[in-house]
Amino acid sequence: MHAIAIYHPENVVTNDFYIEHFKKQGRDITHFLEIMGRKERYIIDNSKENSLSMGIEAAKKVLTKAEMAGGDIDLIVFSTQVPERTFPSHAMYVHEAIGAKNHTMIYDSNANCAGMTLTVENVSRYMMANPRVQKALVIGSDANSLISHPQQEITFANFADGAAALILEKTTEETGFIDAIFEVDSANKDNIVYPQAGFSQTRGQAENIVFLPFDGAMAIPVACEMIEELLERNNLTIGDVDAYCFSQFALSNIKKIQSHFEITQEKIIYIGDKYGYTTTSSPFICLYEGIETGRIKRGDTVLFWTIGAGHEMVAMLFKY
Repeated sequence: MHAIAIYHPENVVTNDFYIEHFKKQGRDITHFLEIMGRKERYIIDNSKENSLSMGIEAAKKVLTKAEMAGGDIDLIVFSTQVPERTFPSHAMYVHEAIGAKNHTMIYDSNANCAGMTLTVENVSRYMMANPRVQKALVIGSDANSLISHPQQEITFANFADGAAALILEKTTEETGFIDAIFEVDSANKDNIVYPQAGFSQTRGQAENIVFLPFDGAMAIPVACEMIEELLERNNLTIGDVDAYCFSQFALSNIKKIQSHFEITQEKIIYIGDKYGYTTTSSPFICLYEGIETGRIKRGDTVLFWTIGAGHEMVAMLFKY
């Protein structure tokens, strides 16, 4: 991984706004916010910003940081679950915005909250197989506030807006993608849906996301098994991992995994209190913050874990 950058709206919204919002509905969400680990988050407050615009800004920032131009990129992949448009692809707009070359491969991906992690895994493996792809630009961006349900704290008070972009580059150094493992249980496929009735029924009319209550903690034992298997098959132990970049959906879930493996606090990169839950990009905003603060250094082994609607989970090992 050559470089990583992030983008988020300027507007900061603190817990006080959401506490007052739900108090008017006769509900106290103070304990909920504590469980989720929220304090503030960045929320779009204008008509110009969206998943696409944030992704483009993040892409431009990471190219500047890497001292590269759009013409250096061989592959562009844009991960989002809240697309501004379904066609043309968001990657097409990024291609134009950065001045990428005509032979650059582009496409969008969607694995909900697991999307950017899954995309990095897919792109890494593809680059290993294709000698003509030397540099890839991966973007994860969601304007979640545009579809959050104002009567559901799980989305309205929890989700936030933000983007991350990174450049993967082939190198002779012993760094980069190591391995990943997946787990899918489709039993809860109808618990988190958008649009609820489907596009064929809504005819393009805007809706809010529907997030039905279910026990999300049920995924944690399986997540721990995934992590154990991933480490074992790569001859690593928990102690060999230098930093953990987990889904920022709920602080309580992170603490459960941390407790299970007895992971020291300094290895857990937590940013959910500052950024809220940015869905697809959240593990990589963790990575960004870890690098920027010096907690993640070149050569460090980083373990990612995240979960998407349905659910699907991915754990990934990466040497930064």
